[in-house]
Order: sequence, then C-alpha cells, then structure tokens
Amino acid sequence: MTAAPPKPVESRRQRVLYVACEGESTEPDYLAYLNQRFGDGELTGEPFIIHAVWKKNGYKPEETVAAVKDKAAEDEAWALFDRDEHTRIPQAVAEAAATGVEVCFSHPSFDLWLLLHFQAFGGRQSGSSNGVKEKLRKADPAFANFDKRGDKSVKGARAKALQGKAAKAIGNAQALVSGCEHGACKAAQAKRVQPKQRYEDGTAVPHAPKSPERWAARSGHAVDCRVLDRDPSTDVWRLLTSLGITKDD
Repeated sequence: MTAAPPKPVESRRQRVLYVACEGESTEPDYLAYLNQRFGDGELTGEPFIIHAVWKKNGYKPEETVAAVKDKAAEDEAWALFDRDEHTRIPQAVAEAAATGVEVCFSHPSFDLWLLLHFQAFGGRQSGSSNGVKEKLRKADPAFANFDKRGDKSVKGARAKALQGKAAKAIGNAQALVSGCEHGACKAAQAKRVQPKQRYEDGTAVPHAPKSPERWAARSGHAVDCRVLDRDPSTDVWRLLTSLGITKDD
C-alpha cells in the first residue's frame, strides 16, 4: 500500500501551488521532496508550498487537469502527466490551455526527469519507459531496484541521491527541448511561469483562454511542434525554474 506523503502546512508568506499527479507514488514523493528541500526559501529566496493532488491507482492525463482545477480554486494549478500509452494527451493540453492549468508533460514518463539528474538522455522511446528505467537503475545505487516489485517511491536514499543535481537535471531537460527533431524548438524561448496575478482585494486575475498550441509552446517548443512528437522530453524543469530552483547547493 502506498503511503501518503507528509501533508504540507501553509503560511501566508508562501507561494501556494496545487499539483495534480498522474501517478500515486513517484510524483507525490518528488513533490514532497521539493517542499522539504526548497520550500522554506533558504536555497531559493522564494518560500513556497506544494499540495500534491493524487489518488490511488492514479489519474488519466485529462483527469489531472480537472482534479487540480477543482482543488486549487484561485491558487496556482499544475498538472503532471506522461505519454505512456495514453491517447488523450492533446485533449488534456487543450483543457489546460482553456483553464490556465500549467502543464508538465513527460514523454515517455516522469522517470525521465529523475534520470536527467544523473545523465543526459536522447533517442525516441515511442511511449516505452523501459530504456529510461534501465538507465536510472544503473545511474545510482539508490535506484537499483526502482520499479521492481512495484516500488517507484522517491524517498529516503533516493531523495538524497537527487540532492545537488537540480541544475544538472534542468540543463539536461532544456537540452532535449533545443535538440528536438522539429528543428525550431529552443529552450531559450521558454516562458517562465510567474506567480498568479491578483487584484488588490486578493482575488485572482481570470485566465484568458489560449490555443493548445501556444500554451504548449511556452515550454520552448515551436508552436507547430506537436506535443506527442516531443520524444523524449519532460517539462518538469519549468516547475523548478518557476519556483526559483535553478541550483541545489
């Protein structure tokens, strides 16, 4: 049985984010790690708190968008989902674009983001995570048994193995954007996500719906680069840079 990550506690000085996860273990564990490692703002200068939104047996991509909009209300909303074998990725991106949910899409899976903490990676995976997991198991002893007997947790020694490697992971993820087969994709074109704008009374400024193509292009990919063609890729780095996590000393 998967244990729930520690429940974060809010304070008024923190930036508050709700992040829905397709998975029930790896992603919530990783978000708990971000809270613990960086949430107090000592390493970034920007205190934050992430509320992970997840359920047993996981969500489908479009369900992450709906779930986080329901939970976040007027706070920031993000959705983490993978390519895997899902068929409704474009619909999930379209719903996110219409409602203002930030997207962290990983192709083939979130496991790629973990691997990028240790090494660069490339080559089409066609939705299969087998190659990614094989390299991750060899990348660090803490991950030697990752996803064996269903253990995909990111706690204890695994979380510790990620420390000091945030900048490397971001750089490797950005390199995948700039190396996209499309040819016009550049990480330097990415738009950093800013804290949610609010009126003087504290209410959030309404989101102006965007086209799915332009919403997805904020990751640095060209507007006409289809999301499903971004293989391999992961947008999780955008969450970190938005929070001021650009290094991990």
